[in-house]
Amino acid sequence: MELIAIPSVTGSAAESEIQHHLAGRLERLGLDVDLWSMDLPALRAHPDFPGSEAPREEAWGLVGRTADGGDGPVFVLQGHVDVVPPGDLAAWEGDPFVPRVTGDLVHGRGACDMKAGLAAHLAVLAAIRVSGVRLRGQVAAHFVVGEEDGGLGAFGTLQRGYGGDVCVIAEPTGGTLVTANAGALTFRIAVPGKAAHAGSRDQGVSAIDAYLPLHRALAGLEAARNIDPDPLMAEYPIPYALSVGTVHSGDWASSVPDLLVAEGRLGVRLGEDPAEARAVLERRVAEACAADPWLRDHPATVTWPGGQFASGRLAEGHPLPEVIRAAYADAVGGGSGLRERGAPYGSDLRLYAGAGVPTLQFGPGDIAVAHSARECVSVREVVEVARTLAVGVLRTVGVK
Repeated sequence: MELIAIPSVTGSAAESEIQHHLAGRLERLGLDVDLWSMDLPALRAHPDFPGSEAPREEAWGLVGRTADGGDGPVFVLQGHVDVVPPGDLAAWEGDPFVPRVTGDLVHGRGACDMKAGLAAHLAVLAAIRVSGVRLRGQVAAHFVVGEEDGGLGAFGTLQRGYGGDVCVIAEPTGGTLVTANAGALTFRIAVPGKAAHAGSRDQGVSAIDAYLPLHRALAGLEAARNIDPDPLMAEYPIPYALSVGTVHSGDWASSVPDLLVAEGRLGVRLGEDPAEARAVLERRVAEACAADPWLRDHPATVTWPGGQFASGRLAEGHPLPEVIRAAYADAVGGGSGLRERGAPYGSDLRLYAGAGVPTLQFGPGDIAVAHSARECVSVREVVEVARTLAVGVLRTVGVK
């Protein structure tokens, strides 16, 4: 609840505030703490920069590591500190950043995505410290900013040289192990029209009307890209969604609009090169333009601003899922319930996996209520995840 009360919206000053707050917590837990101001110009200039959408003048990285480890494995507990904006405040019961409790549930923006995961990780570190065990390896907490708009924080943390032998990200997984993520690429389509007075609209071409065949073409592309998905994604009605999120056109009610700008996200299939995914959408837009009398000579343009999430997955056969499943069975009971699946959204998993760190997601909460005014998390789930990870971490890093 203390973490929920810090309104760490992506790119806001509170995003930095919560990093300093968590650094203090890690220091009190006896960890070696690295809290640093990221070099944003250098990261943005890197050829592998994952993109970003929220404007920001600063970003802080935070890594805490147990100090007594030897030459054993490094187990990374990773979580993002940023949350999406609360949206329509009237849809909430009270202030979204004043957490409230009803029975076993804690409500508020960021409750499950993912302040609960951060709390579980802190609980794991506290339990290990209180137990007094001496570790053969090391536990590292990577708390990152900017996950919601591309993965700036995780990218900067990995660029600083921090890695590990395995990593668990505490995204809300609803009692499952997420071992793969689809990607998500932000696109922008600019559609030209021809301005005219509304009273003589036949002398102009509405950019809104010009966009309509493109919208139909995008719907067809989505359908084609979701035929025969990977088995890890097969449970989702639309594993690789293509969605237009904003449409802006016109600057005067009595004018024919001469420009429409649509922005959306393109789902990236597991194992698909993002460059190929971008090329597929660009070809579909070009084909739709070529078939339209106006757009044939005045084609729409496609650009790719904002977050660029590649897909990612844990290598098939890696032992990490079984480690977590067995830990859950012993610490909570019912380990057979932790089935593996993929997730239809982008996350930091792909950055860690791409850096050679085997990674999965396991955390409290249900992604179905994340980013909504219904966001909440079960305290019981937070405890179960913390207990599971405490056991899994110790079995992985080893005890002297």
